[in-house]
Amino acid sequence: MQRFRAAFLTVGGLGHAPIASGTFGSLPAVCLAFLLVQFGQQGIVLELSMILLAVIFSIACLRFGRESEELFGKKDPGQVVADEVAGQAIALLWLPWASPESPGALARNMAIAASAFLAFRFFDIVKPPPARGLQRLGGGLGILIDDLIAGAMALVVVQVIFRLVVVA
Repeated sequence: MQRFRAAFLTVGGLGHAPIASGTFGSLPAVCLAFLLVQFGQQGIVLELSMILLAVIFSIACLRFGRESEELFGKKDPGQVVADEVAGQAIALLWLPWASPESPGALARNMAIAASAFLAFRFFDIVKPPPARGLQRLGGGLGILIDDLIAGAMALVVVQVIFRLVVVA
């Protein structure tokens, strides 16, 4: 059972990447969202998928966070990237994806996915207030909360960019 938890929290081992484990941990949510959009599922299927990812990986962090800190021997271990999946999934919610049949859809959807990814990674790394302070909380909540905040901040930025600035 401990192997399963470790595999889940490291998102199949992505958390063991020698550098930028959080970046690698963010990719599954981005790839899933992009694939769903490209297969015409940019509506309720995409939104529910991202919500489900955020909920499942958040629960895993909250439930097994303290255990993971003991397993890896430090607070908020870099190997645990389930929090990145949860936060990145939030950053991918309710975006103005283009229908795959519309002209320029591939380029627009790639730009949206890349923007959500980069914005999330920026806020996750920089940790603007209140994220940095809340990260000091113990156990799973401390592991998770900064990523959920980063996801929400990224969501707002990408929404503004693609709904108000890039309207085409």
